[in-house]
Amino acid sequence: MTSPYALGATLYMPATRPDLFDIVRGGKIPGLRSLVICLEDAVADGDVSQGLSNLQCLLKDLSEHEAIGSHAAPLVFVRPRHADMGLHIAGDWPLASQLDGFVLPKFRLDDLETWRPLFQSPHWNLMPTLETAEVFDSRAMQELRDALSATHPERILALRIGGNDLLAVLGLRRHRSLTIYQSPVGYVIGMLTALMGSAGFALTAPVCERMDNPDLLQAELELDMAHGLVGKTAIHPGQLAVIHRALKVPLEDYEAAMHILNEQAPAVFKYDGAMLEPATHRAWAVRMVDRASHFGIDPGSRDQQHKIPA
Repeated sequence: MTSPYALGATLYMPATRPDLFDIVRGGKIPGLRSLVICLEDAVADGDVSQGLSNLQCLLKDLSEHEAIGSHAAPLVFVRPRHADMGLHIAGDWPLASQLDGFVLPKFRLDDLETWRPLFQSPHWNLMPTLETAEVFDSRAMQELRDALSATHPERILALRIGGNDLLAVLGLRRHRSLTIYQSPVGYVIGMLTALMGSAGFALTAPVCERMDNPDLLQAELELDMAHGLVGKTAIHPGQLAVIHRALKVPLEDYEAAMHILNEQAPAVFKYDGAMLEPATHRAWAVRMVDRASHFGIDPGSRDQQHKIPA
């Protein structure tokens, strides 16, 4: 079973790119862990046929060639233009088995029945994207959560938060010097973390499209981690390493997690200046260990080698 932490920084790119095979199997973008080949917003209406043809060529090449280098191949998802296209690719393209899954664009409760064949298939990891006006309505999100929980929730690798589309619903664009949390979407992220996260769904963070402000990206990542988001959409390869560094688990958090998960741990104890309570903190500890297994441990200011607590 794929962990949502395997996603890391998920890079979006149009299906019309001619170098998709080099990116997926040739290691053209170092550190890439997951990518979404987009046939929706990133492809103009007149280029859809070219994008579909390009995707078919990629799948054929993947089926015929091994990895060019020794790097680990990234997870590969397709974002279809609409449900008919997605179901056609999944059901009628034999080589679609080369894909790891699908991103379901502009996902609403009404779309669940349309996409049901993919939810019922054991072959795909699915990532519905929450990016429509309904996302601002907490009651609508409760109804969506309940419906997803009743419809093969194990097929959902993560729910993606579409920050720019949500701002577009309001006729807004991100401010050049403020994080997404300082916009109306900040409310949405907190609300979705509570509603969807409490039902066991992982969520990924919206893209930070300000490529000229690394400090803004870093500040936003700190808030992403504080909200328990498992990864972040990226739009430029230069963002990958920054996002992956942010996903490293601080050494003090990893040590605390290991103490919490120790079978001999008391019911309540003090560690590193804080109270730890395994009955309360176990879920957090499990997440920290899973995250560390994918991104490693950040020693921070401690000049020491990490040791697993006894």
